[in-house]
Amino acid sequence: MSSWRVDSSNGLPLEPMAKPNYQYEKRQKDLAKQRKKQEKEQEKALRKAVKVGEPGSEAAPGDAATVDAVQEAQG
Repeated sequence: MSSWRVDSSNGLPLEPMAKPNYQYEKRQKDLAKQRKKQEKEQEKALRKAVKVGEPGSEAAPGDAATVDAVQEAQG
């Protein structure tokens, strides 16, 4: 007897289902964690750069000056 299941409608053998790739899923989850952590660190550096900057100046996230300040702070 064969280990293949047979489709009752047409008599052709069914292929086994693909196994889940847990390593790929874990890697994607880890990459997402790293991206989130980097974004958090950039926001933290941005807040620190704005706090250290001129008092009373409000810089919106994404401003060229604040982005440059963050990049300089990161080295």
